[in-house]
Amino acid sequence: MSKLVNHIPKGRELLRLLLELVGIGVGAVVAAFAIEEFLVPCTILDGGVVGIAIMLNNKLGIPLGVLTVVLNIPFLLIGAKKMGKRFIVKAAYAMAIFSVFLEIFAPLANATEEYLLAVSFGGVILGAGVGLVIRFGGCLDGTETVAILLNKKFKLPVGQIVLIFNVIIFTVAGFVFGFDRAMYSLLTYFITSKVLDIVESGLEQTKAAMIITNDAKEISHQIYRKLGRTVTIMEGEGLVSGKKVVLYCVLTRFEIHELKEIIKHIDSSAFIAISDVSEIIGKHVKKTADIKLDQTSAGS
Repeated sequence: MSKLVNHIPKGRELLRLLLELVGIGVGAVVAAFAIEEFLVPCTILDGGVVGIAIMLNNKLGIPLGVLTVVLNIPFLLIGAKKMGKRFIVKAAYAMAIFSVFLEIFAPLANATEEYLLAVSFGGVILGAGVGLVIRFGGCLDGTETVAILLNKKFKLPVGQIVLIFNVIIFTVAGFVFGFDRAMYSLLTYFITSKVLDIVESGLEQTKAAMIITNDAKEISHQIYRKLGRTVTIMEGEGLVSGKKVVLYCVLTRFEIHELKEIIKHIDSSAFIAISDVSEIIGKHVKKTADIKLDQTSAGS
């Protein structure tokens, strides 16, 4: 942490944080616009907490923005001790902006009441908004926080956990609003996920990171402490730079931003390559007792 203070000017760090907050804010506004102007008029649900909020809003008449905040609070409290203060603050900020603009957009004329247009354009715009929020380290939906925690505890893929949550929500919506709405909602979710991946530069649920650094031990320790991921430590040799240490770890797309923060705080000159992982076979998160940071780890 002290290395960060020594190498990165406070003004530059503050500017970077400001840009991240602006990016999160823009993404939250875009997502709120998609929800209120495209999905809500046609009773098409988003996944997660927002989907539950839309159902309650439709049946009880409670403002959608209020429901979104109230329903997300328990998830933020659950993740507060495990996800780190920076992530939780950004998530709370994103959810607050999102909820406020849901209420701002609510009185405006609907963009369309045609179901196909609502699904297509609503899904694309929503995916772009959510993608911006995630790209800058925020989170709009509390179920994603829980999914990340369950991933660390039970080794279940984040994408599968979120999908299970959403299938349950869409099934309930089918009984409440009719199964045509549930199918429209599922199609919207699919479009949103694909656009989100594009905004995130092709980010998939599982990623592999290769890090070339001079501070391997400290970075490995912080990755395990903050993300719960083990790291494979390998020796390498650069054509020009000579002997180097190479770190390899597998993580989720939601953890990429935090990984970059960890590395930048310790070794701002480190080289990082992030790639897609199509399949994982074997255990890639170990107990603390299994890890020896001063030796080469057997696997990531």
